[in-house]
Amino acid sequence: MVKETEIKLRASRATLAALREHPLLKKRNKSGWQRTPLFNQYYDTPDRDLASAKVALRLRRDGEQFIQTLKSRGQSVAGLSERNEWDWYLSKAKLDLKKLDDSCWPASLAELDKNTLQPLFTTDFVREKAEIAWGRGKAKVVIEAALDLGKVIAGEGEEEICELELELRQGEPAALLELACELAAELPLMPCDISKAERGYRLFDAGSYSLSLPAPELRAEMSLDDAFAALAWHLLGASQRLAEQYRFNGHWSLLQQWLEQLIDLRALLASLGQAAPRASSRELREALDALLDDWRPRLAAGQHDDSMRRNAPALFAAELDGCRWGLLSLKLSHWLLLRSWTTERNNRGNRQGNAALGNWLPTLLGEEGAAVQLRRYQQQPEDLAEQMPRLERLLVWLRLARGLLEVPEVDRLYGELNKLYELAQQELDDEQRQLRATQTQIVSSLKAWKALVK
Repeated sequence: MVKETEIKLRASRATLAALREHPLLKKRNKSGWQRTPLFNQYYDTPDRDLASAKVALRLRRDGEQFIQTLKSRGQSVAGLSERNEWDWYLSKAKLDLKKLDDSCWPASLAELDKNTLQPLFTTDFVREKAEIAWGRGKAKVVIEAALDLGKVIAGEGEEEICELELELRQGEPAALLELACELAAELPLMPCDISKAERGYRLFDAGSYSLSLPAPELRAEMSLDDAFAALAWHLLGASQRLAEQYRFNGHWSLLQQWLEQLIDLRALLASLGQAAPRASSRELREALDALLDDWRPRLAAGQHDDSMRRNAPALFAAELDGCRWGLLSLKLSHWLLLRSWTTERNNRGNRQGNAALGNWLPTLLGEEGAAVQLRRYQQQPEDLAEQMPRLERLLVWLRLARGLLEVPEVDRLYGELNKLYELAQQELDDEQRQLRATQTQIVSSLKAWKALVK
């Protein structure tokens, strides 16, 4: 078994051509580009038991060599994935079921009859790969860069494969992201947390691609730094999966959810005070604000304008044809991996970052809640929109961590505060003015609000 650490970046044919001649890769290319056609057959049961167990079984023909591979899902965070992989070199194009023993086979599939495995889909592509190496400080970095161009075929459905895959062979994972960021600064590259196997399953069954990621497990005793990292990785990863699926099928609700993840991520960044000095995140916040400034009005218009909904896929495709989204995603991943918000902060920031989440969270919510001054907006509901950033900070923590709060009816507080936030985004008329005033009064009267805002 080997553990592979890699990142997949969706590209266009023009971008693949540009990557072959990119000065950075040319300078660090130690092997030259080697071109190999790869033919891959994936197997599963009729009920897709392997997919349910998060493993993929493949038989590959590489020239005259046949390779049987089992891959586990492993850990995948915002496009940077670590997977366990088992390879067996075979003499013929036929699965060797004896290789699939307890040393690699998931315990959850122990009772599965392996004879029910059958071909499901193929991923046939041409791979051009090169060994990219350079010095990073005193350490050496070796990365295999692969340019893949071909097709996934499942029944009568097919999808193009056009991607750059960077696999770490030697060095630290941060080096993968550093190289990806340098390339994405000049070329449109989209972090894509979906394997070729997942694409095949998605073609075979459009509902098989899981958009949801497991929510991070938060504990009251964990540090604010650890909680923030877990939540930010979660939101970034979810935004990338939503972007990929919206690109694939253009469903309006996915674009809405994509924007919601980015709003939550921006609110999270703004909530940490001295635990994350503003200088440490300035570049990321400015890039995220620019993205939100473009997409918030489009999503708002689409609530009432069908033409905006129809035009949105083309606008999103244009977004992906540029460098902004891919580069922001990669820079955020790199920033989170290195925990860059913890560097050069003062002693007070260190104490705050190391504080137990269960102690820090009620304090944050209490301070933010008091600053909202809800009573004022019962009399001046027309001004409620000015509190949207603060409401977003309250909501992101209530959405993701309210289970840690020891206050009554906290779920109701989240629901009612979310209603108030939605009202703050509506165009104001006499009816909306009254609805805002009423909802403000409802929130301020809740037991959970009173317990937090003492």
